[in-house]
Amino acid sequence: MKVVIAGGSGFLGNALAWSWAEESHDVQVLTRSLPDAEAQHESGTGKPGITRVGWAPDGRPGALPRTLEGAAVVVNLAGESIAGARWSAARKQALRDSRIQGTRTLISALRETANTPPPAFISASGVGYYGDRGTEALTEDSGPGDDFLAHLCVEWEAEAVRAAAAGARVVVLRTGIVLEKSGGALPQMMRPFRFFAGGPIGTGRQYMPWIHRLDWIEMVRWIVETPAVSGPLNVTAPHPVTNAEFSRALGRAMHRPALLPAPRPALRIAIGEMADAILASQRALPGVPLAHGYHFRYPEIDIAFRGIFGD
Repeated sequence: MKVVIAGGSGFLGNALAWSWAEESHDVQVLTRSLPDAEAQHESGTGKPGITRVGWAPDGRPGALPRTLEGAAVVVNLAGESIAGARWSAARKQALRDSRIQGTRTLISALRETANTPPPAFISASGVGYYGDRGTEALTEDSGPGDDFLAHLCVEWEAEAVRAAAAGARVVVLRTGIVLEKSGGALPQMMRPFRFFAGGPIGTGRQYMPWIHRLDWIEMVRWIVETPAVSGPLNVTAPHPVTNAEFSRALGRAMHRPALLPAPRPALRIAIGEMADAILASQRALPGVPLAHGYHFRYPEIDIAFRGIFGD
């Protein structure tokens, strides 16, 4: 099976790419570090490995149609990190452009793929789509919020669904906080606990939709193998927890107390508007995955932390 991944060098994309490469699939990862269409092979241990292919996510197809030809799926994870810097006006524009232009480039290439266009297009989004919703149970049918992240996700998803006009089955991944201690948000969350200074953020009552990275990888692979699945999916564990519950579970896993709260005003001073996203409450539930029979390896937070920390 041929797989094309945009954004395949990051915390999620790289792990996903190698999960397929280790099964001898033809995995092609799009990268901006190479000239357009230039290819570079990265070998695995006794396996075919990954081919990295240059692209320019500028809204134009370039040489991408040849790369997409014959692929079983295109996975679009391209976009600058939400948590990479304070949200200045310029940073917000960069977050938008990296998502919209990258997706637009892929859609343009899909439309120009001549003979065997990819039948499936899986595109990233996030639970930020829902905004700050308190204790409301949020399924894939719930409407969007009205803050910066919500507007960004709405626009990003609208761009992705245009792949349907090229004949592709479109799935949008509304991903929660992905947990693994080798990357993502968890290492930053662990840091204060190491110094016995961990605890809830703000009131601690806000819901945190989360998922173990292995479940995230397996769900994306499951989507490819499950043609009945389309549209938005909440890529979150079935048991979301409040921030206070999450903090206590992390403290137990690290054998540390979870007593010292980080007040909202201090967080606002430290990281600006991004604090609103961290403090937003999204009780997102994976209605579509459960309805179609996806089985979670890590459905509860304590089980997930036992898998991550090995206890």
